[in-house]
Amino acid sequence: MIISSLLVVLGFASLIFGANWLVDGASSLAKKNNISDLVIGLTIVAFGTSAPELVVNTVASYTGLSDIVFGNIIGSNNFNLFVILGIAGLIYPITVQSSTAWKEIPLSLMVSIVLFILANNFFINQNLEISRLDGIILLVFFLCFLYYVFKQLQQEKTTAILAETKSNYKIWGLIIVGIAGLIIGGKLVVDNSIAMATELGVSQKIIGLTIIAAGTSLPELMTSIVAALKKNSDIAIGNVIGSNIFNVLLILSISSFVNPVKYDPNFNQELLILIGGTVFLLIAMFTGKRKKLDRWEACILLSFYLMYTTYLVAKEI
Repeated sequence: MIISSLLVVLGFASLIFGANWLVDGASSLAKKNNISDLVIGLTIVAFGTSAPELVVNTVASYTGLSDIVFGNIIGSNNFNLFVILGIAGLIYPITVQSSTAWKEIPLSLMVSIVLFILANNFFINQNLEISRLDGIILLVFFLCFLYYVFKQLQQEKTTAILAETKSNYKIWGLIIVGIAGLIIGGKLVVDNSIAMATELGVSQKIIGLTIIAAGTSLPELMTSIVAALKKNSDIAIGNVIGSNIFNVLLILSISSFVNPVKYDPNFNQELLILIGGTVFLLIAMFTGKRKKLDRWEACILLSFYLMYTTYLVAKEI
């Protein structure tokens, strides 16, 4: 138990340094190439911080741990939405671009609804699962998302305010080392947290929804906190929205290719919470200060998650 605790602390340190390097490298890449921070957040940063979910889910799918797969995906997305945006919004109110309010957030909502429909097989009378065919459907949606980002990149007309002095080698070095730090740190935290939780006899579903979901979302958490502290709202929210889209469309599709993932209808409650939370975020863009997640709205997100998680754990005990 002591060794596991020390490794968790080491994992957190790796996450903190990795997040800082990734944000610095990604921001420098954006400035040097006149690419917006939002596009970088939706792609490079989102993919990098989603790497732990990809590793955990691939292994879980291969070994037939379907509850871990869905618990990690749905739990991570809820953690991203309620906790990470909640904490980042409390640190510094998150101002978003028009495209985020009108396109990216609704797109994230649509992805959650598509997952709900496919997982429950509303149109096909067969076993509840994400089959390989469902995985292909999700992957097609993911390719459409990448096309949307590519078109947005072409339409952007950004101008660098400050000349970026970092070399390409240093920029990509920061990004690669940062992502490596996030992956290693996430794995250390997850593996050792699971080891400690297993000793306490916690169920696979609860471990997936809480410990693994929170653990694999630590890269997103650290990255968005660092971005919020640096008042970089585009990376803070782009990281969360992009990661939620990556988790469902890319990571779950890859998991289904490894093995069809059986779906437990008990996850419907968490999926509906994810859909409801995304609707709340969308509404928040048009209340109070428009196109901004205010501190009181961020507080609502964080408070709800803490209360719901307390309820889940209490029910399990």
